[in-house]
Amino acid sequence: MATDRRTFLTGSLASTVIATLGVRPSLAAAPVSGPELGRPEPFSFERLLARASHLAHSGYDAPTPPAASLVQSLDFDLIQQISYKPEDALWAKGPGHMPVRFFPLNRFDNLPVTIHVLDGGVARQVLYRPDYFDFGNTGLAAKLPPNIGFSGFRVMDGPRSSTDWLAFQGASYFRSAGAENQYGLSARGIAVDTALSTREEFPRFSEFWISEQATQPRVVIVYALLEGPSLTGAYKIRSFFGPHGTTMDVEAQLFIRQDIRRLGIAPLTSMFWYGRTNYWERTDWRPGVHDSDGLSLWTGKGERIWRPLNNPSSLQVNSFEDVNPRGFGLLQRDRAFSDYEDDGAFYNRRPSVWVEPLGHWGAGAVQLVEIPTNDEIHDNIVAYWLPKRPIKAGNHIRLAYRLYWQSHQPFPPKNIGEVVATRIGEGGIAGQPAEPNVRKFVIDFSGGPLAKMKRRYDLKPVVTASRGTPTGLAVIPVRDTGVWRAFFDLPIEGHAPIDLRCFIPLDNGALTETWLYQYFPGPL
Repeated sequence: MATDRRTFLTGSLASTVIATLGVRPSLAAAPVSGPELGRPEPFSFERLLARASHLAHSGYDAPTPPAASLVQSLDFDLIQQISYKPEDALWAKGPGHMPVRFFPLNRFDNLPVTIHVLDGGVARQVLYRPDYFDFGNTGLAAKLPPNIGFSGFRVMDGPRSSTDWLAFQGASYFRSAGAENQYGLSARGIAVDTALSTREEFPRFSEFWISEQATQPRVVIVYALLEGPSLTGAYKIRSFFGPHGTTMDVEAQLFIRQDIRRLGIAPLTSMFWYGRTNYWERTDWRPGVHDSDGLSLWTGKGERIWRPLNNPSSLQVNSFEDVNPRGFGLLQRDRAFSDYEDDGAFYNRRPSVWVEPLGHWGAGAVQLVEIPTNDEIHDNIVAYWLPKRPIKAGNHIRLAYRLYWQSHQPFPPKNIGEVVATRIGEGGIAGQPAEPNVRKFVIDFSGGPLAKMKRRYDLKPVVTASRGTPTGLAVIPVRDTGVWRAFFDLPIEGHAPIDLRCFIPLDNGALTETWLYQYFPGPL
């Protein structure tokens, strides 16, 4: 997969580099201000479905980037000098509105998309004009073709705001800023053949229709046409911007053109460079750098699982089999400023994203892909649902799920404690010589019944390892914190990864969620 796609998405929320989506939250019948619009045409989701189905039965025509050599020169620094003029935004006027601004093409997103305004079943295309943009001192105004088109769009927080909360740009990527006004990880419409030996396919949203929900403020509805060599699709994404973050209802139907080996549903893409589990590998001065620090799973049988993320030395793909999962997500649990000490990127404010299936997804697996990285500019983490059934040409697939862009998991377990930290060090007893080739694992749990549990020392963690025998198992309460800490040592032999599992039991049940980890032996 292309690891440079993040280089265009590393700015803070206020950065105009990030393409985004937008819609105004009221009065669909109000007059539209802003950019020039094309002729009215009828639109409905049924029409979009029919079009996607028709396209799936014809050959795929790969789009050609316009003005390729010139657009290729538009790197991150140059794009920073280009901005969309606020007065030409869609729905720029009126109290309570959230204007929509558009973005030029660039070297990272070099294919134009067609964008329509939707009002009462009537769509009108947003027509591109170069004078919508302030090109600064770049000299590009006279060089770019007059009809080159937009690469995406974003929804602003308000008429006078310089920040946005929703963004659609590049392939089928979209994201929201969450409750703390900071972008982080991204979602995608679909993932095709991620982390296979064959090249990953990136289907794209080639056409959009955006509207407001007149009956409810701060709601944006986006329809999108998905096109790719292996499939087409019709999407409806309803986004609500509320005090706790953004909630998106995603409804989609896919039409499969050719057999797909690995179809990733509800894919999330994030970044993990280093944190508490691999701090000794860092070359940067900050104590941690990541958009997400773990994969959270809520299985169909009700088990809660936390899997800390890794930055491995080679590509790793792990599958967590399940039937009708209740949800999964990439979360950012380390939320203290001191975890990062970064007042520019603000990793402590980055949202967590939770996927809630709507309906039964059947048998399959949540698949986690971890890719080596040596910098924060590369997205190296992907998570998605992988159906067990084969995906064959001619299949028609219906999807429905909800995305929560929040600071914390929307459905935290109430009857068990959560993992709040994972630490690794030399094995043995503190103050005595370290035991060679032994590692100590320390897992902190907090919340649920742990918060009110009286101090006791009779608890023992249940630990299993794919290689080696855990020793020194213990659980202690950390005074004045509400944290209960599990310890164990593990002898290390060989260099292959070791899969670990740990939880704290009580009365024939689980007192905590299950901690899973893949440890890569190596020097500390």
